[in-house]
Amino acid sequence: MAEQHGALEQAAAGKSHGGLGGNYKVIVYEMENFQGKRCELSAECPNLTDSLLEKVGSIQVESGPWLAFERRAFRGEQFVLEKGDYPRWDAWSNSHHSDSLLSLRPLHIDGPDHKLHLFESPAFGGRKMEIVDDDVPSLWAHGFQDRVASIRAVNGTWVGYEFPGYRGRQYVFERGEYRHWNEWDANQPQLQSVRRIRDQKWHKRGCFLSS
Repeated sequence: MAEQHGALEQAAAGKSHGGLGGNYKVIVYEMENFQGKRCELSAECPNLTDSLLEKVGSIQVESGPWLAFERRAFRGEQFVLEKGDYPRWDAWSNSHHSDSLLSLRPLHIDGPDHKLHLFESPAFGGRKMEIVDDDVPSLWAHGFQDRVASIRAVNGTWVGYEFPGYRGRQYVFERGEYRHWNEWDANQPQLQSVRRIRDQKWHKRGCFLSS
């Protein structure tokens, strides 16, 4: 297996997102099962097929996490890549809508604490659900509906899913405010499960509903 570096890696190394150093490393392969040409990255890359690779067939994340995208320039469906092996496209895609992955960037982890506010209406209106240092595989199970129209990521980095059980399209929420579902590139205000993107040492947990 030929190891490929050069133009693509150098271009990626010239840009950074979320503080890099030795904390981020991913190996992208052209073919499934870690075969064919490969490229090692430690910084964002807006176009993985611009130079060495014709496509992305498999991925190894040595350190991360990373956020990958269906299209170039960090657009389209999102895929969270945490440390581990992804031998083919359906290992990183929860929706199975597309096998395309054309750009990726490091995903910044915003400290040890996690707090997320979900709202049923745009601009933080309607019923509210607060999630504190917990993963929620079903919003329904906690008494909240599947309509989520705006979000405040108060602390931490989160990923939401279209369906229960962390299935369907993924939407990443880094710390900040999202006043409308189109701000996280959703076509409708449907979110049914959420989880933290984090290190392994967390303890506090809780979910709270309010009107």
